[in-house]
Amino acid sequence: MLTTSAQVLAVLAVLTNAIVYGTDVAATLIFRPVYAKLDDATMTVSAGWGHYYGDRRMPFAGAGGVISTVLAVVVAAVAGATGAAVAAGIALLALLSWLGLYARIAKPINTAQTQAAMTGVIPADARALQDKWESILGYRVGLQALALAALCTTLALL
Repeated sequence: MLTTSAQVLAVLAVLTNAIVYGTDVAATLIFRPVYAKLDDATMTVSAGWGHYYGDRRMPFAGAGGVISTVLAVVVAAVAGATGAAVAAGIALLALLSWLGLYARIAKPINTAQTQAAMTGVIPADARALQDKWESILGYRVGLQALALAALCTTLALL
């Protein structure tokens, strides 16, 4: 029963974290080159409205992914599936690292761009803000990929 519970939690963690991973990949492959072609005001307003909706609609995926990963670690450990618990623990470390990058770098920029979109006041450093936001995309994608791979490993070991 505990193994099945750990499997369900790991699948839930994969599904919720895949939403975040896919969003970060889309930002890297699609939005980044699009924003490079736009003037600063258009880029900021577009990114700002994207963050407005994303920051309101994505927390269920991020929080759900972290919570289900924590629970997968605990339930796998209690079930005696040490390898699966370690793999889920690696996923959790990757997700917490991702969250640290998001909170420290991306979220303040999201807030500034959202404010700019809502007020129409474009910051003088709009391009620098976007460049800083984009500078961590590779890390974000890599950390999410690591988390998903570790969660899939968790499933394979259960």
